[in-house]
Amino acid sequence: MSEWIGLIRSLIVYWRPGRQRGLRRLYATFVRDGDLVFDVGAHLGDRSVAFAALGARVIALEPQPRIAHWLRTLVGRNERIVVREEAVGARPGVEHLAISRLTPTVSTLSEPWRARAGQVNPGFRSVRWEESIQVPVVTLDGLIESYGLPSFCKIDVEGYEAEVLAGLSQPLAGLSVEFVSGQLDVAAACINRLRELGAYRFNAVVGEARDLTFDTWMSAEETLVWLESGAAGVASGDIYAVLERA
Repeated sequence: MSEWIGLIRSLIVYWRPGRQRGLRRLYATFVRDGDLVFDVGAHLGDRSVAFAALGARVIALEPQPRIAHWLRTLVGRNERIVVREEAVGARPGVEHLAISRLTPTVSTLSEPWRARAGQVNPGFRSVRWEESIQVPVVTLDGLIESYGLPSFCKIDVEGYEAEVLAGLSQPLAGLSVEFVSGQLDVAAACINRLRELGAYRFNAVVGEARDLTFDTWMSAEETLVWLESGAAGVASGDIYAVLERA
């Protein structure tokens, strides 16, 4: 029963009327017709569909078997979207995925993130991870070898974002990574990794909003200061990164 409640909750949040229009407006800044996009942590595919509506080819990765089944049901007929039932990490192989049936959006490969979640963020105190399964893991470098270099990569993997970027050895034109209050060190690690790969500028989206927060894009140093000061008390959101043109 709990997994059905979790699924229905996700459908209400991510497929509510009007959401697709806002997502397309947001992602039009980063994605153009004919581009390739990686959707890492695709969940039920709302963002994959937005990318595809902008004309992109989308590789949607979702390691949870039950969620991947519904992802295929929702987007499988879209010829622009390829669904892969895999996680993405620092190296190819197999990892343990902790699954929350009631809140599948917080299922995670990161044991440290899961262990700290309820202690540092009140929103996670009632979350339970009842199941652990082994899932196959690929890398961004491996995906690039198979499909080519994406113009944009969305990464939303509940505390495993830095490990995903550890499997990338070249800069991408645009990316987004999730951040969560109480565990902002994960986002900081992602920024530090990205500035090793290239010269990036950064912005943010708060929660499930569909607009960038800042009028001007920030440097890595400015973004780290914002995170270290508590990200203005924001509970969660996404950091967006764009590679500066030479």
